[in-house]
Amino acid sequence: MIDWSNCPDVELIPGDESVQWTVVGTNILADGVIMNADDCTPEELATTLFPGLGIERAQHIIAYARSYSAHFPR
Repeated sequence: MIDWSNCPDVELIPGDESVQWTVVGTNILADGVIMNADDCTPEELATTLFPGLGIERAQHIIAYARSYSAHFPR
């Protein structure tokens, strides 16, 4: 499990009972982005799977996850 607390591109919504990290300003789960990063490019993630994510933000989230965990696929 990734500790997203130091990633500026994701947030916890106060009062949200799900207690899941989401991409800032969206309802997109950070873990959802990462779970699909093996099979999709950042461009595909941002345009096909998660419209509104943004390519640059997808790249930042993937880079954060990779720096956090040596076991994250490249």
